[in-house]
Amino acid sequence: MNKTTFLRSFAGLALVSLVLISCNRRSVTDKFTDTPTTGKVSIAVDATFQPIIAAELPVFHAVYKYATVTPKYINENEAINLLLRDSVRLAIVSRQLNDKEKQFFKSKKFFPKEFPVAVDGIAVLVHPSNTDTLFTIEQLRKIMLGEITDWKQINNTSRKGSIKVVFDDPNSSTVRFVVDSLTRTGNLSSQLSAMTYSLDVVQYVAENPNAIGVIGVSWISDSRDPKSLSFLSKIKVAGISAAGQATPENSYQPFQAYIATGKYPLTRFIYMILTEPRAGLGTGFASFVSSDKGQRIILKTGVLPYTQPVRIVNVKPE
Repeated sequence: MNKTTFLRSFAGLALVSLVLISCNRRSVTDKFTDTPTTGKVSIAVDATFQPIIAAELPVFHAVYKYATVTPKYINENEAINLLLRDSVRLAIVSRQLNDKEKQFFKSKKFFPKEFPVAVDGIAVLVHPSNTDTLFTIEQLRKIMLGEITDWKQINNTSRKGSIKVVFDDPNSSTVRFVVDSLTRTGNLSSQLSAMTYSLDVVQYVAENPNAIGVIGVSWISDSRDPKSLSFLSKIKVAGISAAGQATPENSYQPFQAYIATGKYPLTRFIYMILTEPRAGLGTGFASFVSSDKGQRIILKTGVLPYTQPVRIVNVKPE
């Protein structure tokens, strides 16, 4: 069974259980305080994905009025650690459990469910005055390793000086992505810096002409969100090329269509990791996000949903 089939099957079965439980709510109180549609539960969410989950929760709460899901927006390491400590039983992160973590859960007789719900892009931001807005993957790799440190190494006519790269958090999933998927050495330049939040990165880049910011694309991808549009007015989103030389023809920004077609090279899955031993409210929320309605909400945020098809329109000038 492939991933898409599994996710659709999971969503379908879980939603059937939601309907049955909603229609047959028991009057007898059992030892559990939550069901897939009622009660209270806390979940851990990689703060990189806060705009996505913040869009899902109001709709879920409107549909299931007796349910309260409280998100903890933290970095990815903290989210996984909360799962391991059994402080939460649903985490939304950008990676699956590693072998050591799976073995830990197995020793505790827990068998986590892991499934993707979306495909995220890593956005590269530059100052609005910067005319150098196209990078190759190799240039980005060298910048992150500290082999390229000055804007003149990108464009010999640039006067912006030394390159300053900023991330959202030292333990964020964006840092791990750059280490694992971009530099692939386990190393990063000592000149790189981390802020506290994605919004801090946007603000820093907006105020520093020599800066490069690295954040999850959901913070700037929702064209209907005034906050997202406000961020976009402060910065430029760079185009990335997988080819030998970056040109307008072969460089792409992290739009849904370019992520869907594989043209944008900096992408990753968003996973839900569920450790509930029974179908509780965490299961209910996970199934909602995986459902058609939940996937359509993701589509509207500008991130690529895992199962919802994206309509790609080619506009040709007359």
